[in-house]
Amino acid sequence: MIEFFDIIKAILLGMVEGLTEFAPVSSTGHMIIVDDMWLQSQEFLGKYAANTFKVVIQLGSILAVVIIFRKRFVEMLGLGRKSERTEGRLKLTQVIVGLLPAGILGVLFEDYIDEHLFSLSTVIIGLVIGAIFMIFADLFRKKTPTVETVDQISYKQAFTVGLIQCFSLWPGFSRSGSTISGGVLLGMSHRAASDFTFIMAVPIMAGASLLSLVKNWQYFSIEALPFFIAGFITAFVFAIVSIRFFLKLINKIKLIPFAIYRILLAFLIYVFYF
Repeated sequence: MIEFFDIIKAILLGMVEGLTEFAPVSSTGHMIIVDDMWLQSQEFLGKYAANTFKVVIQLGSILAVVIIFRKRFVEMLGLGRKSERTEGRLKLTQVIVGLLPAGILGVLFEDYIDEHLFSLSTVIIGLVIGAIFMIFADLFRKKTPTVETVDQISYKQAFTVGLIQCFSLWPGFSRSGSTISGGVLLGMSHRAASDFTFIMAVPIMAGASLLSLVKNWQYFSIEALPFFIAGFITAFVFAIVSIRFFLKLINKIKLIPFAIYRILLAFLIYVFYF
């Protein structure tokens, strides 16, 4: 039976998901701290239902990106008015090109990643190595970006960012951390790399999440529905706030502050668990 305090837990987990999913800080690492170390949703939901819940709140974060970039998605899908300018815009095919590398590897190695890479030690390694990559990107980026907006990204750059995104298959590395860093190294502004990262995240995350829901549909129950709804709505609201704030901030502070935070987070997980 889901109790009132369980709903509070769902709200807290939704907050963590919404605030960290698209920032380059690893939502996986934060879920370990908040859920595995403190709230422990598996104790009252069960292992599989708890994992399904995390997929549901992730969908809340994805919906936030769709809302924020709704005009962009309408343009890419060709659903806007015919009079709207389409030349010189980011194209759907560029997004698909960026998705292919990680999408293919993710499908091929999904079971192996779930069984062998989701451990505390691998997440800590991912947090630290990802942080080093982010620092490297900021230190060796072009001082004057050649790509100021997402509309200037080439197919070659989209594909290269897609290749770099493969690092994020390692838990803790962070999808946004890898792709924003990769984009910056390729000459993109931090904002252009962030916009492309968020747009590219929608189809790959939505596809993976919906596939997981289909596989685990039996773990839904009527009594747990308020828990799932509370988490979904909270993740959506906080993701809206987080993404808007991040996009205003990223060109000013760059990646190094987030990298330092990741290293501190990895240290915190290590201290508590080891």
